[in-house]
Parts: sequence; C-alpha cells; structure tokens
Amino acid sequence: MANVIEKFGVTSGKAFKLKNYKTDDPGSMEKKEALADLVDFQTELKEYQERLYAEDSQSLLVILQAMDAAGKDGAIEHVMSGVNPQGCQVFSFKQPTSNDYEHDFLWRHYKALPERGRIGIHNRSHYEYVLICRVHPEYNLSERIPGYRNVKDFNAEFWEDRYESIRQFEAHLHRNGTKIIKFFLHVSKEEQKKRFLDRIEDNYKNWKFSASDIDERAYWDAYMSAYETAIASTATPASPWYVIPADKKWFARYAVGKIIVETLKQMEPEFPKLPENQKEKLKSYKEKLERE
Repeated sequence: MANVIEKFGVTSGKAFKLKNYKTDDPGSMEKKEALADLVDFQTELKEYQERLYAEDSQSLLVILQAMDAAGKDGAIEHVMSGVNPQGCQVFSFKQPTSNDYEHDFLWRHYKALPERGRIGIHNRSHYEYVLICRVHPEYNLSERIPGYRNVKDFNAEFWEDRYESIRQFEAHLHRNGTKIIKFFLHVSKEEQKKRFLDRIEDNYKNWKFSASDIDERAYWDAYMSAYETAIASTATPASPWYVIPADKKWFARYAVGKIIVETLKQMEPEFPKLPENQKEKLKSYKEKLERE
C-alpha cells in the first residue's frame, strides 16, 4: 500500500476536488492484513503516547469530521484502544448551548484543547461552523454577530472570514506546540443508507438512529460542497487534512491509525534525560535503598 500520508493527505487547497477521492479505495490491502497492522499501530501508539506525556512539551490534536454513520466513533474506539486514558482526551461536540452562544464560535473548542503531553481527539469540531452552518446558515443567527441580522447577510465575505479565523487559530496552536491533523471520513451516500438500515434493523443499534439523519440526506450535495470548500480553504502543511475512504470500516481504521502513529513519529517526542548531577544522586539513592 502506498504511503497513506501521501495518498490521502491534503496540504494545500490549490486544485483540490473532493470528486478525485474515492470512498472505497483500500488498494491491494486485505482486511486481515489491515487488522494485523492495526494491532502493531496500537503498540507503537502507546509507546509514543508515553514519550509525548513524559516530554510534556508538545500535544497532538486529532480532528474527526464526517457525515453521519461514517464511523467516527468506531475509529476512535479501535485505534485508541489500549492508550493510557491519563494521556488522552476525547471530546464529542453536540449542538452549542446558550452559554456557548455568549462567546465566539471558537471559544468552546479552545477550552477543549489537549494539554501539553497529551493527545486530544475532537469528534466533530470547530469545522461544524463552516459545514452544517454553511448548509443551514439560519443557525448562524444564534451567534448574534453584529451586522448579520438575516440569513442573506451570510455572504461570501462572511465565510472567507470564518476560514481565515480557523487558519489563524490553527496556525497559532501550531506555533505553540500543538500539532493538528484533520480527518474527513469519506463515506458514500449508498454506504450511509446501508448503515442506517442496519441501525434500524438491529435492536442493539436502534439507539444510534435519529430521524434527523434521514432529513439531512436531502442536503447531501450541499454537504459535499461545504466539505470541499472547507478542506480547500484550511489545508496547510502544518495542519493537513486527510480524506480517508470510509466505505470499508476496517480500512478507515487502519488509515487513521497509521497516520496518527506516523505523525507522532515525526514529532519526535523523547523521554527527558536527567543531568549528570541528577544521575549521581540516583546512584546514591539506589545505594541507600540497597543497604536497607
């Protein structure tokens, strides 16, 4: 399999078109091979998480965006299995609260950023404000932004300002030690339909089904356009997007796991090294314990 970082990564919006990325593209990889590799990734992930935590200098923010039933929850569960909860934080963002609307649109996401030494996972994120809010611009009215009183006020300039705010936000985080990688789990409309039917027919999955999911399918093309524009407008070398084919859950989990581990390796976190004088003290402590 070609390097997934190079194959699915987007570091510039220039000429980016979502139609050029397939929803089912495992290449020559077989499910059995991917599952075996995922186990290896989990071992490496645990090691690098420990290094990151001990170093206490950098942090990693993983953003997962997708249409409903694309497999975000499953990717988190399978990829992050075995990771020390002390060094990992997962936030799932729902509809903003009245308190959230008392602040700017990035406020609640800034509060959820990972501390130094930790991995943060955002299941949905600040991108909802240029995705669902772009498809349903009436939601923006709840923010009560000066000068924007009607839906028609949300023009091209408004959206470009939003993308610019996101770019500046992510650039600021990068400069201060937080590496950001953003995943779009790219599922087809046909596969989403199959998964919705599965949720309806399986008593153990009924709780996952929401009538609103069906309503949103009517806006599929608008969502694809919103994703394409958001990715093209915010992909940078420092904060790249990865468009992951998600029709096969096992491959999506493999690709997400592979990219997270490779990103951590590139960050090169290291266990702290004690100064020589501290090492000498350790020797004396060892001798003291051994004499007991």
